[in-house]
Amino acid sequence: MRNVKLTIEYDGTNYNGWQVQNSKFKIQNLKLKTIQEEIEKAIEKITAKKSKLYGSGRTDSGVHARAQVANFHTNTSLSLNKLKRGLNAVLPKDISIIKTEEADKDFHSRFNVKSKIYRYTILNRNSQSPFLKRYSLHLPYKLNLLLMKKEARVLLGKHNFKSFAATGKIEKSAVRAIKRITVNKNEDSLITIDIEADGFLYNMVRNIVGTLIEIGRGKLSPGSMKQILNAKDRTKAGPTAKACGLCLIRVKY
Repeated sequence: MRNVKLTIEYDGTNYNGWQVQNSKFKIQNLKLKTIQEEIEKAIEKITAKKSKLYGSGRTDSGVHARAQVANFHTNTSLSLNKLKRGLNAVLPKDISIIKTEEADKDFHSRFNVKSKIYRYTILNRNSQSPFLKRYSLHLPYKLNLLLMKKEARVLLGKHNFKSFAATGKIEKSAVRAIKRITVNKNEDSLITIDIEADGFLYNMVRNIVGTLIEIGRGKLSPGSMKQILNAKDRTKAGPTAKACGLCLIRVKY
C-alpha cells in the first residue's frame, strides 16, 4: 500500500471549505462543494477505487491555498507524474495538484505538522481591483501600519488565544504558539499579514486581522492588543475579516 502526499493549490471562492460535510448538512444544501470531496472524487476516477484524503487542516469557506498538503493510501501502480497529470485532468480548474510524492507509510498530513503559515492580503487604496477582488479585502481608508506592526508583535509566543476564537466553537485548548507575525505594505498598496504558528483556532487568523484593522484605523487605541489577548474574551476583539483575503501559504513538517 502506497502513501501518496499531495501539495494542492486552490481558489476557495466557490467551495464550502476543505472538509467533506456530513450527509445531514449536505441534505440541507445540495449545492455545497468542498475541496476534499472534489479531490477524493478525482482520485476514484483515476485509480478506480475510493480513497480517504487526509488534509493538514481545514480551511474555511472561501479561503484559498497555495500549498495545502494532504495524503491518501492507494494500491495504484500509476507513477507519481501520471497520477498528478490524471488528477489535474479531471479536477475543476480552480483546484490543482502541484506536487505528488511518495511518503513514509507512517506519514500523516495533519498529525505530523510542525507549523503552518497563513497570509491575509488587504488592498489598501481608493479603488477596487477586478484582478484581486477574489483574493484580498479592499479597504479604501488609511491604516496606521507602524501601529499595526507594533501591536501584532504582542501576539508572538505561546498564549491563550480565546479572544480570537470563533464564538460558540468548542476547542480542547485555546493555547497556541505564534512563531512569526509580519505586517508589510508594497508599492502596489497591498498589505500582507503573515502568521506562522504551531496551530490555529477556528477563525483565529481572520479575527486577529480584523482586530489589527480596527487598531490601524484608530477604532482601538494603542495597547489594545495586549488587553484583548489577556481578556480571553471574543467580544473584546475586532470583527472577523472576510474569508477572501486569507490563504494557506505553507505547511511545515
